[in-house]
Amino acid sequence: MTKKIKVHYPWSTTPPQRAFFVPSLKLKETKEAGLKAALHYGMIAKADFGTNNGKLGVWFTRVR
Repeated sequence: MTKKIKVHYPWSTTPPQRAFFVPSLKLKETKEAGLKAALHYGMIAKADFGTNNGKLGVWFTRVR
């Protein structure tokens, strides 16, 4: 049985041209969920795989 972790994507408080990092081992799933959340707020965003402080995850950037 896999446990689903709920992630809070702070799109409503992220200004344009700013980014935030979500640590994850399931990169593709995290990327898709984060971009869907951005669409929910009517925002255009991009996502890139990367690291932050030695942790693997996804960088989300609000384009506009």
